[in-house]
Amino acid sequence: MSLMAAAATLLAGVAILYTLAAAALAGRWRAPPPAEGAAPSITLLKPLHGPEPGLEAKLASFLDQDYAGPVEMICGVARADDPALAAARAVGATLVVDPRRHGANGKVSNLINMAEAAQGAVIVLSDDDMEAPRDYLRRLVAALAAPGTGAVTCLYAGRGDAGGWSRLAAAGISWQFLPNVMIGLATGLAKPCMGSTIALSAETLARIGGFARVKDLLADDHAIGAAVRALGLEVAVPPMILTHGCSESSLSALIAHELRWAATVRLLDPWGYAGSLVTWPLPLALIAIMAGAPTYLALAALAARLVLALRIDRLAGRRTAPLWTLPLRDLLGFALFVASWFVRRVDWRGETLRLSEDGRVSAETETA
Repeated sequence: MSLMAAAATLLAGVAILYTLAAAALAGRWRAPPPAEGAAPSITLLKPLHGPEPGLEAKLASFLDQDYAGPVEMICGVARADDPALAAARAVGATLVVDPRRHGANGKVSNLINMAEAAQGAVIVLSDDDMEAPRDYLRRLVAALAAPGTGAVTCLYAGRGDAGGWSRLAAAGISWQFLPNVMIGLATGLAKPCMGSTIALSAETLARIGGFARVKDLLADDHAIGAAVRALGLEVAVPPMILTHGCSESSLSALIAHELRWAATVRLLDPWGYAGSLVTWPLPLALIAIMAGAPTYLALAALAARLVLALRIDRLAGRRTAPLWTLPLRDLLGFALFVASWFVRRVDWRGETLRLSEDGRVSAETETA
């Protein structure tokens, strides 16, 4: 075996062991809900934009909660003709229609406009494609009450809500992203704060300068977490899995979304992102085989990935995507991983955003 084949085989072997470790760690994210405790008032902030499959059910899941305290939901849009308003009205949310733009990040501009109406002692913001379990608010409040905790964020698994391409997108979340975050949390290497959920007190939000602090950042959720940690507080991740409803209806939509996501992570932590090469056992095994490694390496890599996919799907309580799509999903994801190193512009809901190395964005086109 050549030196190149030996090196590629070693890298693929490390990736296979990493994958099996992720499968073993996944079981840690099952825990009973906490006992009833304090139930402060909560404001749910939901920035909306355009049609989202099953939006009414997703919004309703955040209100249909086993929680004793008062809860209000505020949904915000920039345009009075936004089709998302119908779902927000149907669940009885307070509506904020405000076209004011405060920076390059349209979602954060929406949040700034919505925050003026928030009355709760605890602010919970989450993306419009999320669906929550009934003990969601109870778990958030319990985690937030722990000494030294300034904010709470949540893990999530994918679910395809718009056909085959959306299921392939969901597989990228469940079978790749989710286990990687679990490994990062277990090793202490990951410090996540994600758009799935950011819960913090109104006081803490004011202390970090409100949402205006992140109005020009693409990774606004990560920046909020960093600001909370700068106060000497932790961002907790309770043992709870939310559902991310994927809406990609075409390959181009999937690629645009995942390239934006990957480029954002690369900008935040380029060395860590480079190290995530070991999360791709099947593509690495195929590269090793092309360099002269034995073919059974690919079978071992595929078997490890199948074990992980089955474990994650059991944790999520559903089959994310047909298992035969796993090799395709891994090869596509690896290609996007490589491509993300060359991305300098991304698409975000009709806008082309130019990325700078400090994580800031500037809009090149206006939303129609």
